[in-house]
Amino acid sequence: MSGPILHAWLLSGLGLGILLLGGDLLVRGAVNLSLRLGVPALIVSLTIVAFGTSAPELLISIKAVMDGLPGIALGNVIGSNTANILLVLGLPAMMATLHTSECNTRRTYQFMILSSLLFIALATRDVFDKLAGLLLLGALVVVLTDAFRTARRHQRAGEHDDLEDIDEADPDMPYWRIALYLLLGLIALPVGANLLIEYASQIARTYGISDAVIGLTLVALGTSLPELATTVMAVLRRQADVALGNVIGSNIFNLLGIIGVASLVGPIRVDPEFLEFDLWVMLAVSLLLIPFVYFGRDITRRWGVVLTVLYVVYILAILK
Repeated sequence: MSGPILHAWLLSGLGLGILLLGGDLLVRGAVNLSLRLGVPALIVSLTIVAFGTSAPELLISIKAVMDGLPGIALGNVIGSNTANILLVLGLPAMMATLHTSECNTRRTYQFMILSSLLFIALATRDVFDKLAGLLLLGALVVVLTDAFRTARRHQRAGEHDDLEDIDEADPDMPYWRIALYLLLGLIALPVGANLLIEYASQIARTYGISDAVIGLTLVALGTSLPELATTVMAVLRRQADVALGNVIGSNIFNLLGIIGVASLVGPIRVDPEFLEFDLWVMLAVSLLLIPFVYFGRDITRRWGVVLTVLYVVYILAILK
């Protein structure tokens, strides 16, 4: 590997690390600020944590659109959603069975499938423009409104929000530390995004790989690391509902929020390869969750192997 290429790989990795650190700091600051202001923990987990863990994808997509690299913007979201299901659920399930039979995620799963269908329908227009962005963000408002109403019903029914379910929650955190987390997160995110986009696109040009493939693989896999870390911790704590809910919620926000915002920054042209293959793989992979959501099946170690192998096959297919 020549010096310039090694340099590009190292700086891409540095950018990814800074990006992930910035997202973690932003989540910690936002969660604790909300809790100090009296916002219910369940609402925090459904909104601010979802936004915070998707912040790397959001910054990457906005930066890619501004730099005229729509393949990275779309590939990041589509690849992340595929990785979230096959890899983020598959790898932890190989460690220990995810007892998803005990979870009730049907409603949010239905929203995820509807979000995927809306996303694909808009992609057939060959561009995500401001109209598409507004439609996606409008759908996100509907999802968040439903989540808020559900949380309120749980509260009125006397169900208790468990702050321990949110790793970043510290009700006694001083305001100066919250402000420091928010400031460092807001600084680190754009710095990391700039580094990762610049040098990932340089790697793509060097190897003759399209921006779309780089978005689907290197960038998507990297920005899925927060979800993977969250899911591994949920498995260790035997919280399958947190693991499955994290993946479903992240996928909804990726489709509706990230491309919704990014398409308001500038038009995102849809590479024909996405419509021919990758979007349909994303939808098919989403449908693989039906046995676990509707029929009380656990994601066993065997299923973990199957999901992980499918992800490897998918990556090999798009790298051909």
